[in-house]
Amino acid sequence: MAVVTACAFVAGAAPALAGPEDAEAGRGIFAAKQCVRCHLPRGEPGFGPPLEEIRRPQGAMELAGRLWNHVPAMAGALAQGGVEWPRIGAQEMAALMAYLQADARRDAEPDLYKGQVALLRKGCLKCHSLRREGGRVEPDLAERRADYESAAAWAAAMWTHTPRMAAMAGRLGVPYPRFAGDEMGNLLGFLKEAAAAPLAGPKAAPKR
Repeated sequence: MAVVTACAFVAGAAPALAGPEDAEAGRGIFAAKQCVRCHLPRGEPGFGPPLEEIRRPQGAMELAGRLWNHVPAMAGALAQGGVEWPRIGAQEMAALMAYLQADARRDAEPDLYKGQVALLRKGCLKCHSLRREGGRVEPDLAERRADYESAAAWAAAMWTHTPRMAAMAGRLGVPYPRFAGDEMGNLLGFLKEAAAAPLAGPKAAPKR
């Protein structure tokens, strides 16, 4: 795999600013998706962290990383309560992020080299492939361009697929990776850069 030497990923258009209507829509989604079953105001009994801990000024990729880290616990709690894993699309995730006060402008510029290091150290390529190198789980990460367009799209894609990935990691004996600080943002920046270049076709067999 070619090493990306750039130190920062320069985004294209600035992220659209979330308005009060987005946050209000996110409040409704937070209730409709059963998030309120576990995340209650501080002092009220709930399974997950209190609402004040997850609804605070934060970066969008910071929130995406926290969602990833807590998926196994959330999946277990919902399964124990007989609640089906909720589907959350990119637009719904964007509204949820607005409600939870997550703003992409608070995220640091991704460091592509550190993003590649995270990809390797977190063991992502034990299951996934990137530009046809690594594991065999389809599709290739370089083909998931739409998932890298925004923090909301990325978080929604992770939310949808992570319970299955966590179960697969358990079956394969692969430790479930955790993300801290800017690691998730660095990883997304690297994947977006890697997906920007077209995949090369299969090499032709040498002539004899």
